[in-house]
Amino acid sequence: MSDSPDDATLDLVYDLDAPPQKVWRALSIPAFRERWLPDVIEAEPDAGSVVPGQELRYCLREGGSPFETSAVTFRISLNEAGGTRLRIIHERLGAGPRMMAANANRAVRTRAA
Repeated sequence: MSDSPDDATLDLVYDLDAPPQKVWRALSIPAFRERWLPDVIEAEPDAGSVVPGQELRYCLREGGSPFETSAVTFRISLNEAGGTRLRIIHERLGAGPRMMAANANRAVRTRAA
């Protein structure tokens, strides 16, 4: 994960046994992507940016309330074992960091005076 002080960005890295070409197909072909990410709604039907075989960026929206929109970047590279290193960078859009209550683990709501 990222060392970022806020919770607006997640940076995750996975090493997979599958070759990069297979992972690319799973992310770039809509029918395969729907099976891999079933509970996500694409806010944009096409990839926001593409570097063929290496990187895809989508604008995604959660299927349940509060329907937050995120930019999700998938970076694919060959790992040392001959498989795939998949880096997923998930950025919340249009929302600041969430404040959590220490005792109830719920979001704190503040009001202007």
